[in-house]
Amino acid sequence: MPGLLILALICGLAYYLMQNSQKEDENTLSYTDLIKEISYGNIEKIEMTVGSTTVKVTKKGESEEDAKTAIVPNTESFMELVQQKVAEGNEIELIQKPRSFFAELPSVIFSVLPTLIMVALFIMIFKMQGLGEKGKVYDDTERKTKVKFDDVAGLTEEKEELIEIVDFLKKPEKYAKMGARVPRGVLLYGKPGTGKTLIAKAIAGEADVPFISMSGSEFIEMFAGLGASRVRKLFEKARKLAPCIVFIDEIDAIGSRRSSNSGAETENNQTLNQLLVEMDGFSSEETIIVLAATNRPEMLDKALLRPGRFDRQITIPAPDLKGRLDILKIHSKDKKLSPDVNLESIAEDTAGFTGAELANILNEAAIIATKRKHEDIEEDDIEEATKKVTVGLEKRQRVISEKDKRLTAYHEAGHAVVSRYLPTQTNVKEISIIPRGVAGGYTMYKSDEDKYYISKTEMQEKLIALLGGRAAEKLVLDDISTGASNDIEVATKIARDMVTKYGMSDSLGPIDFQGKEPYEMQMFGENIGDKIGGEVKALIDTAYNDAITLLKEHRDKLDMIANTLLEKEKINEQDFKKFFEEGD
Repeated sequence: MPGLLILALICGLAYYLMQNSQKEDENTLSYTDLIKEISYGNIEKIEMTVGSTTVKVTKKGESEEDAKTAIVPNTESFMELVQQKVAEGNEIELIQKPRSFFAELPSVIFSVLPTLIMVALFIMIFKMQGLGEKGKVYDDTERKTKVKFDDVAGLTEEKEELIEIVDFLKKPEKYAKMGARVPRGVLLYGKPGTGKTLIAKAIAGEADVPFISMSGSEFIEMFAGLGASRVRKLFEKARKLAPCIVFIDEIDAIGSRRSSNSGAETENNQTLNQLLVEMDGFSSEETIIVLAATNRPEMLDKALLRPGRFDRQITIPAPDLKGRLDILKIHSKDKKLSPDVNLESIAEDTAGFTGAELANILNEAAIIATKRKHEDIEEDDIEEATKKVTVGLEKRQRVISEKDKRLTAYHEAGHAVVSRYLPTQTNVKEISIIPRGVAGGYTMYKSDEDKYYISKTEMQEKLIALLGGRAAEKLVLDDISTGASNDIEVATKIARDMVTKYGMSDSLGPIDFQGKEPYEMQMFGENIGDKIGGEVKALIDTAYNDAITLLKEHRDKLDMIANTLLEKEKINEQDFKKFFEEGD
């Protein structure tokens, strides 16, 4: 940044001087014209600076502001000419001034400007060659991170495996006696927000060793060769601080598969090659462990994942029910929760949420409670925060026509009624026709259990539930709208995955078609693309027809729920169940 600032100042100064130079050109008199004016007796005053070839001349009848400048090639000859004209009777006032530093400043600046620009560029390149402020080291003043394993919730098994890494760093000689080698690297991968960076810091905090943190994108710059240079300097720093931990976040920025392309790809390849060399170059005495985190492990080069580099690969999953409860307890420590807040109930309703999302919900709840002027964070505040995070901000002020309200009411009622009669679908928690985010309305379900596998029946019924809104529009209004666009997008993806990824097509069988090149697809037949498309369409068509059938059978429930939504705008879980208590 200082180099860029210097360069910007120099460019600005150069522009200013160039503008001044252009203005001076307008007030410049050629030497030939000057001699003529003196000969004609039109010059009243001449000002000269000692040692300068520039003179300032004022014509008779003109003010000082109209004075012009001229360059005199030979000052001695010019002086003789002026003295001769004076002797002949011309009245010319000749003024000689001593040399001024400020008068010479522009010419000095112009002479050194190229040198200053070169120096600024060299400073910039020099700073970029090193790590500079990048590669943050938490050392004795800030050396050891304050995060411990107790601060990481929801990752019990993962922490147990990583405790071995801590023991390696604390007592390397114990493992050396047994002939065990310290793991070179540990790759942490999982979806964003699951706590990969947090657990890396916890390892350093527990091991009580220096922790060097750097992002993968910080290795790549606009100049070729800097990525490899930064990798070398990072590991030089690590060797000086050993035993230590080097943490590279978002390693897929430099660790993606190598290619033969030119330009930026070549730079990435050089950076990755240097990283591979450095990880191979550890001696047995150097206790350096490289931790890396990524959301996309499938993109990483295979050479990076082999034993001897990243010896261990640990999945950091979204927390289960107990993990979510522990995370909520940690993040609620510094918040004023009302006694009626049940963290266990919140944990049950947030299946699939990551630690970062749970922390965000509690933070939003605290903000909402403050806005509502509550003494404590109440259950309603957390409910509203969950909806705000998952669906979007409620927009009660939006003006909606009665026609659109009716369409939205039947659309959402269609989702809810269809889901009620599908055994594998979760219970409806709330239905609303108040716009939130980009949605005109929503149907919220209770996500009260962690699912690791999804059956074919469940996926088929999920398709029916998704298409229930479109089916209700067609059945009641005899028309369809754009409101089902997201439902159709999600349903199409599920149906495509069922056929191409999970092998759930009866006619095509258990074959993985995803990610195959055209020549690979040919082995399954010439018209395999048409067959896959036909299977996907069949799944969607069947689900849509099933949704229509269910809504026809329970048209009374559909009308009751839609009319209640038009009247109250919202239906909660208890009120929704009441519609089905009689006659079921």
